[in-house]
Amino acid sequence: MDTLWDNIEKLSAVYRAAGAHLPDKEVKALQVGKVAEEAVEAMHALHGLKGLTTCGDEHTWSEVQNDLVGSVITALLAMHYIDPTGARATFGRGRRPLQVSEVDGLA
Repeated sequence: MDTLWDNIEKLSAVYRAAGAHLPDKEVKALQVGKVAEEAVEAMHALHGLKGLTTCGDEHTWSEVQNDLVGSVITALLAMHYIDPTGARATFGRGRRPLQVSEVDGLA
């Protein structure tokens, strides 16, 4: 997991340098917005896979997965933008684990 976060920190440094002319709060907000944009691209690819687009785009599961990876990387970058020194720890804590009783009704 350290290699992943090392790469996120390197990417973050490059993107922060590119946005150095913007206020920090704006860079953070733009990065969070980018997460949504990447997720929409994955959804568009899924629609294309199912033949539901009006533009005639055809997609594959591989493209859907690629867009999902983009979403995940972008989300990790957003976490690092928000808290450069604490993002790893925040990610490590994760979300509250689901209890078996919560999952039983979902199947």
